[in-house]
Amino acid sequence: MEMKTIRIGTRDSQLALWQAHTVQSELEALGYKTEIVSVKSTGDLLLNRPLYELGIVGIFTKTLDIAMLNGQVDIAVHSMKDVPTRLPKGIIQSAVMPRANTQDILVHKDLDFLNGEGTVATGSLRRQAQWLNKYPNHSVTDIRGNVNTRLQKLQDNTWNAAIFAKAGLERIQVLPENHIDLDWMIPAPAQGAMVIVTMENDTFSTEAVRKLNHHPTEICTHVEREFLQVLEGGCSAPIGALAILENDNLHFEGVLLSLDGKEKIVAKKTIPSKDYKEFGKACALEVLENGGKEMMVEIKKTLA
Repeated sequence: MEMKTIRIGTRDSQLALWQAHTVQSELEALGYKTEIVSVKSTGDLLLNRPLYELGIVGIFTKTLDIAMLNGQVDIAVHSMKDVPTRLPKGIIQSAVMPRANTQDILVHKDLDFLNGEGTVATGSLRRQAQWLNKYPNHSVTDIRGNVNTRLQKLQDNTWNAAIFAKAGLERIQVLPENHIDLDWMIPAPAQGAMVIVTMENDTFSTEAVRKLNHHPTEICTHVEREFLQVLEGGCSAPIGALAILENDNLHFEGVLLSLDGKEKIVAKKTIPSKDYKEFGKACALEVLENGGKEMMVEIKKTLA
């Protein structure tokens, strides 16, 4: 019997394609046959059930979720930080790849503005709030698009700088000289990690993909995403989380900020790594008890 070809679904941005090709070469090294399927828009993909019934919410992952549920692709590769904490019905997380750099960086025109007033571009509430917390005199402006588009927008505008995830720029080799690491900024949960999802009922693809799972990265991203899920309950908010495995210990730092960055609640803890299962939840509950509950109510009100 001929071996099935695993169809790898991806968006068509340079970074998404890089991620898909990385997974492709790993699977082919294990002897699997693969094919990359680039999926563009959701318009022509008909589903017989409303999206909300399937639990599809992720703005960046929706197209591929639908392609999977429609049987057009077998697996999908995502930047894990873009994936909603609840996956659509029928789709499961099957592997987390070894993590790249987790840091945010500042790509700048020059750094003089840090001591005075200035404008920094980011489309992320988390980055915005943490920046304003540290630099209350600055203003933050919205920026959208893929990595290359955002780098170009920074050049074309009068902004002083823009914030990026280092991993994405390194992966497609567009990391500019004029950047600094923001080692004080807590990254997005699962930043720098890639996740592969499969259909629950597709045993062949799921078993193949499971061989690529990197357990240490899976543990850390599990804790970070659990922290996020318990805090936000389906609402986007300025939340950062980073878990680091060191020997048999798991170090965690999580943060929730008000939208203007003026208020900040931090959870910082270390536990034996074997106890990681409910750790993210425990840290989130601590944040909620320390004023996070009221802060989330305010954030939801403002964003509504």
